[in-house]
Amino acid sequence: MSEIKIAFFDIDGTLVSFNSHRIPSSALIGLNTLTKNGIEIVIATGRAAQPIPEIKEIHYSAIIGLNGAECALRDGTQLYHHSIPETMFKLVLEMGKRYDFAIAAEFKEGFVVDRVTPRVEEMAARIASPCPPVRNLRALFEKEGTGQMCIFTDPETERKVMEELPGLCSSRWCDVFADINIAGIDKGSGVRDYLHLRGLSKEEAISFGDGGNDIPMFRATGTSVAMGNSSEAVKKEADYITADIDDDGLRQSLRHFRLI
Repeated sequence: MSEIKIAFFDIDGTLVSFNSHRIPSSALIGLNTLTKNGIEIVIATGRAAQPIPEIKEIHYSAIIGLNGAECALRDGTQLYHHSIPETMFKLVLEMGKRYDFAIAAEFKEGFVVDRVTPRVEEMAARIASPCPPVRNLRALFEKEGTGQMCIFTDPETERKVMEELPGLCSSRWCDVFADINIAGIDKGSGVRDYLHLRGLSKEEAISFGDGGNDIPMFRATGTSVAMGNSSEAVKKEADYITADIDDDGLRQSLRHFRLI
């Protein structure tokens, strides 16, 4: 596939194993070879567009963060940022009280929550991270704004909440919580914006993911790869299904498309 010039990668479950919480050595070897072959690597994640320890060994050029709400080059230069409107932010906080679920948001300090619940603890355990600190989300938003919120609740409650938030959209990479962004902002919009900035076409891009929030990214690239550990819904959207991340899936897919 000599026309491929750029590759977009999700992090959790795609690059980083949920079991070891590291990038498998086979995947790292494949990614380094990809760079040597002149293919640009861009990260597309629900995490913030800032240095991420787990991927420091990868030679990526930029991070599309918060599911497309922001993008920054590796040196920290911000390319764009979309902030949730204040009225919508306050409405989500009200929903949290009404339906009794924890809420998180990304600020300069990092990922913080309004309270710690079992779902918050489960999320932290899945990514081998300490529980996020408890903060006054309203006060932080008034100072900084934010591009993404998270609601720690089940899919059925999520559906009810989103019916009252027409200006926002939700996505999930696991069943513990849902990411909340501005409607129309997702990994797909982030990928399209980045391709436009680079002067590249959809056909020159390939994407790799495993979660529901990766589906818009799949649709924004000419070729898409679902990890073997993906849900059936994600697999149905992909052009190719590889093995699990822990079973050499990433390197296998790069070889399949003759990128390494």
